[in-house]
Amino acid sequence: MANKTKNKNQSSRAFFYWMVGLVVVCIGTIILLAKVNSASHQDATFNYNNEPYLGNKNAPVNIVEFGDYKCPVCKNFNATVFPDIIKDLVQTGKAKYYFMNDPFIYRDSTRAAQFAETVYIELGNTAFWKFHDHLYEKQPDGSKYESTDVYSLNFLQDTLKDVAGDKDTQKVVTAFKQQKYKAALKKDINYVNKLKIDGTPTIFVDGKLFKGQSYSDLINLVNKKAKEKGM
Repeated sequence: MANKTKNKNQSSRAFFYWMVGLVVVCIGTIILLAKVNSASHQDATFNYNNEPYLGNKNAPVNIVEFGDYKCPVCKNFNATVFPDIIKDLVQTGKAKYYFMNDPFIYRDSTRAAQFAETVYIELGNTAFWKFHDHLYEKQPDGSKYESTDVYSLNFLQDTLKDVAGDKDTQKVVTAFKQQKYKAALKKDINYVNKLKIDGTPTIFVDGKLFKGQSYSDLINLVNKKAKEKGM
């Protein structure tokens, strides 16, 4: 997990981290190994309004991921674990999956997060998730880039053009330059500060920090909560 202690630019130093890998067992289940620090995290009361999500609006369980678009562990998570969460928990109608920003690694983390918020508000949920996935795909490999201003406005604009038309891209760029939606990002950062989130990705399930040791633990937790709510 990308972590904030000692040096914000060195996300490989794990205080609370996820080791995300393709460990195949039995029928090919992806195992997610997580090491959680001993610090206590309070339960969260999220306002889910105007937050990007995937899933049926009536799904009983809410999963929230806090991520940073510059975080290499988040990129790995998005490529290897996230698709299985969507298949096993979201597409089955058990959970909604929300993304919230924790931009801490470098100054362009904040620029990317603000741009993504603008995409969501200006173009909608579908466009947001296309941009979200593509931006992670375009994250350059190598720790040196964590302390390099990679996500310039031109980079973000070109990334959006790959998944949206020129007209929509210009609409987002104009709103971004006008800083129309700073409050949306501030809302996420307020949660980060209040909950003392140590790094990315961090997962909450129905407002409680996920402290499981495997992907199976996440599946079992969501199944249990869905059953408790009558599903």
